[in-house]
Amino acid sequence: MVAHASEDRLPPDLLADVADAVGAEVSLLGRLPGGFDVGAIRVDLAGGANAVLKAWPRVRANQLDESLRAQRIVERMRGRGYPTPAWLGVGATATHVWHLIEFVDADPAPELTLSLVEQLIEINELQADQASEPYDHWSYAWRLATGQDFGRDLAPSLSRAVAELSGYSSAVSALVDRLRQMCADGSPPPAPPDMVHADFKPDNVLVRDGSVVAVIDIGNAGSGTRATDLTTLHWHIFQAPLDGARTRLSTRILDLVGWEAAAVLTATQILVQLEWPIRHGDHDAIPDVINHAHHTLDELTALR
Repeated sequence: MVAHASEDRLPPDLLADVADAVGAEVSLLGRLPGGFDVGAIRVDLAGGANAVLKAWPRVRANQLDESLRAQRIVERMRGRGYPTPAWLGVGATATHVWHLIEFVDADPAPELTLSLVEQLIEINELQADQASEPYDHWSYAWRLATGQDFGRDLAPSLSRAVAELSGYSSAVSALVDRLRQMCADGSPPPAPPDMVHADFKPDNVLVRDGSVVAVIDIGNAGSGTRATDLTTLHWHIFQAPLDGARTRLSTRILDLVGWEAAAVLTATQILVQLEWPIRHGDHDAIPDVINHAHHTLDELTALR
């Protein structure tokens, strides 16, 4: 087994568990950018194939079930031509849950051009009417955006953190109030029709020669409206030269779900984007998030 700096972060029994599950010796090649905790580690499987190993501490009783849910979604969507890498194995030790996925030799999108956005909208259409797991991101977005205590909570710790955001500062409190007011007239969404990726952002879009070749990090996938993923994409396009791409996405989102639901999805995205730097103590990032949020809300209001 090849020694590597990341190896000391892996529990001794984890690689053995992976090797037993996939039926091949696993050698570490190096850590890939991004990822949390152990992160994403490129590995070699006996025989020469490369793969990507991800592992997380086992902190919830249903954590393995969540990974198995994602694996089922991957298998279903790949059958429809959705460009996400194959999951080669899923498992758990006493302390960690892991999954092993096919390695794709391509780079994250450096920026989202209008051409890439058009490709991603086409990929997003493959998610239509493909809800297959009772993991409803749409209802959760409505509860988060409106502050409702309703139904199953997909992320209790995030919900609690979002509920406490107003206490951070007067500027954050004013933004949260604006979001609540925009969503006040909304109603709970209908039954979720689509597959939802739930992290549809540039870091998770792999590109080669100007073409999207893979959409990765699908571990939190579930059901809802595919407009959820377009709303995430819209948030990450903020530079003036990409206004055409923002307009294209806004139009598609409104076509799919209408203004009230678009407000809920946008509010959810903003609340999550606020919660992240606050949780990690990145206080310098907060003013930019607030400005970005108000700009986005101004755009949405103008389309009402």
